[in-house]
Amino acid sequence: MTTHAQIIDLALDRIVTGYVFPQRAVEVDQAIRARLASGAYDALSGAAFCAAVTAHLQEVCPDKHLRLLWQDEPRATGSSEEDAGRAAFLALMRAENQGIRRCEQLDGNIGYLDVRWMADAGEGARAIGAAMELVAHSRALLLDLRECRGGSPAGAAMWCSYFFPDDQVHLNDFYERSTDSTRQYWTLSHLPAPRYLYRPVYVLTSATTFSGGEDVAYTLQAYERAEVIGETTRGGAHPTDRYPVTEHITVTVPTARTTNAVTGTNWEGVGVRPDRDVPADTAFEVAYKEALERQA
Repeated sequence: MTTHAQIIDLALDRIVTGYVFPQRAVEVDQAIRARLASGAYDALSGAAFCAAVTAHLQEVCPDKHLRLLWQDEPRATGSSEEDAGRAAFLALMRAENQGIRRCEQLDGNIGYLDVRWMADAGEGARAIGAAMELVAHSRALLLDLRECRGGSPAGAAMWCSYFFPDDQVHLNDFYERSTDSTRQYWTLSHLPAPRYLYRPVYVLTSATTFSGGEDVAYTLQAYERAEVIGETTRGGAHPTDRYPVTEHITVTVPTARTTNAVTGTNWEGVGVRPDRDVPADTAFEVAYKEALERQA
């Protein structure tokens, strides 16, 4: 049986070698080892142990992507886990209809999309295109990200691409610590459905909206391509890798940081602040009413 000390050792090794801000990783390492030595985890196991470690990780380094996660179903560990992690994400996206929960034409010819995940840009392209095809002739669009938990940065870039006329829009830069290099994300030149141009777009947000969902909201807001209506989002802007610690425990490590091409910064720790700050459960009604009034 793997001990708490062994679990902590394995998790901290991934954090120290991978976390995008090396100095913060050292601080995390010292703090968690001190907690372990003090007996803070002695009486805990399973999900409770992971929750306690996560709380302490984020106490030292307030990065909501930095977590120790428990899963009841055992998963394989080993050198192929990164591939296994991607396979698990793709399987989740297939089960979740590539993140698209609902697509509807509302009265007044207002389009509505409820998107819960940013799917992989490869496997998700057809589903994303199908959704955009269905709202292609609407007079305005409500893009509901209130329950969007994140997903693929490339998928977020694909969603954003539909709202710009060509492939000449620089969206974000991602700096990756492991390669000490920066990857640029631009709008895509080829999309499987028509672009959604010259019409109002309303992005709905909540305190649950996170990561890839925030990416889309922040980018469209920064380019003044959409009005964001709802609540300030959770504030997670660091792309993350997942590493197995045991067959039941995974550590998630933010290995990159995002810089928006317009603002020169991101939403890490502060969230995306809406243009119209309203409770999440009223955001749909507020946006829909405004969309109808603008078309009157």
